Amino acid sequence: MAFWTYILRCADSSYYTGHTDNLEKRIAEHHSGAITSCYTYTRRPLELVFTQDFKTREEALASEQQIKGWSRKKKEAMMRGDWAEVSRLAKSSAPVRPELVEGHEPERLRQAQPERSGGGDE
Repeated sequence: MAFWTYILRCADSSYYTGHTDNLEKRIAEHHSGAITSCYTYTRRPLELVFTQDFKTREEALASEQQIKGWSRKKKEAMMRGDWAEVSRLAKSSAPVRPELVEGHEPERLRQAQPERSGGGDE
């Protein structure tokens, strides 16, 4: 079973980072607004901009927590695959945990712009 860390770009240009053991289901929940208390609920439409798979839930959760502590610039460098820039930015902040990024090539998924759902959440 795979576990995933993912990043969504919200309609307000903010990022949401999460982890899951069922990526398709979780992203569908974000798009549909299934969880009204979720950060993304009022920030739809959403775009999946980054995913990375892990062998254990603990690794995916640790990656999520690490990324959530990063600056926007550092997250965007990671999403571009610019590890030199991630490293440069890390020198002025918390250290990069190489066990979470080395050997794990991020998979970028490009999705069509999701349709807006009714309900006036935008």
